[in-house]
Amino acid sequence: MTRIACVGITVQDRIYSLPTLPEGGGKYQANHYLEIGGGPAATAAVAIAKLGVEVDFIGRVGDDSCGNTLLAELEGWGVNTAFCRRYPNARSSQSAILVDQHGERIIVNYPSPDLGTDAEWLEAIDFSRYDLILADVRWHSGTEKAFSLARLAGVTTLLDADMTPQDISPLVALADHAVFSTPGLKRMTGLQSPEEGLFQATTQTAGKVYVTLGSEGSLWIEDGHLCQQEAFSVNVVDTTGAGDVFHGALAVALAEKMPTKEVMPIS
Repeated sequence: MTRIACVGITVQDRIYSLPTLPEGGGKYQANHYLEIGGGPAATAAVAIAKLGVEVDFIGRVGDDSCGNTLLAELEGWGVNTAFCRRYPNARSSQSAILVDQHGERIIVNYPSPDLGTDAEWLEAIDFSRYDLILADVRWHSGTEKAFSLARLAGVTTLLDADMTPQDISPLVALADHAVFSTPGLKRMTGLQSPEEGLFQATTQTAGKVYVTLGSEGSLWIEDGHLCQQEAFSVNVVDTTGAGDVFHGALAVALAEKMPTKEVMPIS
């Protein structure tokens, strides 16, 4: 049976829906409110579980009510959280999200400074049990340690290469598959063109590289050639977590050894 681990962050999302996104200071009234678990790796883990694949989420939370809720919600979706670390007297991470009527959003994330960044405790986990490790870039040391352990165990790795204040190039170098967001690719390469940025990224890793382009689909390099998967036309309600779900579906397809030409449409 296929088994995947998702390494990274989970946060409590507080989502406010408005007709339009704010353009400046002032007071605004939301027409809908939702409180739900989020975070790149955690959301991808839920997508994987929904696809019927066994999945572990490996991350950090505080011992507050927010942390309790996050882990209980993940378990409720069928995600195993036995390998998560809970930090005493610590606050869990949270985000405030504003979403307009077209599904576009603004995310303000508060990464809790109470959660230790140390990742040495991951050495107690047997990574050889997994078919694939998916990790985000929000817990840099955790991803680096997990990918290093996965490489020693001969396990495939997939990086959610999004925006972060840290240099993600060491993580990209460790990844068998690196999926960039457009902003994440621009930040790492310094290039405005996704096509040029993607070819530049191939010089920093022996793995495959991809970039998501929102409504324009995605690009990847296959045998030195640029390939494109067009996006499907859908009625967009909220783009929050869309990329994370894509990464989860991609992880399942890769773990099940599908060829790339089949992987991308499914994801």
